[in-house]
Amino acid sequence: MNSPAGPWMAASRETPLVRRGPLLVSSFVAALGGAAIPAVTLPPLWRMWQLHAMVFGLLALIETVAVVALWSRPTRRAVLFGAASAGAWVVVWLAGRGLGKLGDPDPWQPADAVFGATDYLAAGLQAVAALGLLIAATGDPRPPSLAKWIASWIVGFPLLIGTLVVSAAGVTAASDGFTGTGVPGDAVIASALPAGQTSTVEYCRPQGVPLPMDLHMPARREAQAPVVLSVHGGEFVLGGRKATGPGAWLAKTDGTLFGQLTARGFVVASIDYRLAPAAPWPAQLTDAKCAVRFLKAHAGALGIDPARISAWGGSLAALVGTAPGFDEGQYLGQSSSVKSVVVTSGIADYTRLDGADRLTRALVHIGLGAEARRAASPATYAAAATTPVLNLHGAGIDSALEFLGS
Repeated sequence: MNSPAGPWMAASRETPLVRRGPLLVSSFVAALGGAAIPAVTLPPLWRMWQLHAMVFGLLALIETVAVVALWSRPTRRAVLFGAASAGAWVVVWLAGRGLGKLGDPDPWQPADAVFGATDYLAAGLQAVAALGLLIAATGDPRPPSLAKWIASWIVGFPLLIGTLVVSAAGVTAASDGFTGTGVPGDAVIASALPAGQTSTVEYCRPQGVPLPMDLHMPARREAQAPVVLSVHGGEFVLGGRKATGPGAWLAKTDGTLFGQLTARGFVVASIDYRLAPAAPWPAQLTDAKCAVRFLKAHAGALGIDPARISAWGGSLAALVGTAPGFDEGQYLGQSSSVKSVVVTSGIADYTRLDGADRLTRALVHIGLGAEARRAASPATYAAAATTPVLNLHGAGIDSALEFLGS
């Protein structure tokens, strides 16, 4: 006859725990990294659409709690819940990026501020986490022999390092976006832009995505100061508007340039624009041209001369000055023409990449489809262009200043 305590003791036995091997550790890191990437973009996402921000914030909170709980006590049920929370992110990403079911504005756009595929990194991390946790939940919970333990870590260590690197890169890139106050463009007034300081304004909002512009004001302002529109490089895929930080490093921006220009009386307007592949070509050019129109529409409030706006940067800056059309969005009553262009880097013809290095070729393949490469090449428009263009390769800033003032 069974003891009365028998069933109770059987029910109270400790649930077997999933082994904390390299697969579980890598999945844990991937889940945290995948949740952190959209989490750090919540402030700019809130400015875009509060509903998306609340959904992303809730999903990030649920997953963080789930993975911390499974790490503290990795029961099979806890691990499966962690896999489900990671899988939910993959479903949301596919619904937005693959199927376009989340509508405009694109909630992943803030994460792609300095690398146009950061949201792909987040989705990849979540896919790794979901798959890894599912596999870990079905594994043998018993401690392995020493030989098997060593072998599992030798095999799994590259995966762990990879998830750490991708997580760190994704969070760093996603957190370098629109961190300013974001004064709406139509509310720009001179008193909000103190001399000798940098102010961040929203210059355009294509498809509901607020685009930031850093206005670096000279210490001594003219009544109608000339303007340099800084259009960062990065082959349409990388870079940001700031003088320092990850975006500047990716775009190879000279951090001292803005100070040199403002010291000579120029207002420097440095912009972020939507990056590929998250925003396909020609979004980059339509954004940059919208920035020119914004400056002209607010020339009086900014104290700038709308007839003395020059573009400075790489291939995209060259296109601002040479490619006709591509005007979409706001301030269409203004012209997007510029006085001159200073080209410091970039490729003239994206259909001919024989001399480019492997990284540049890879970025071009990521950012531009085969059909878009001719349209995105400054050489396509060079013959008919009337805007003066200076290629600064090897020349000093004095030569550029003389050119801009001519």
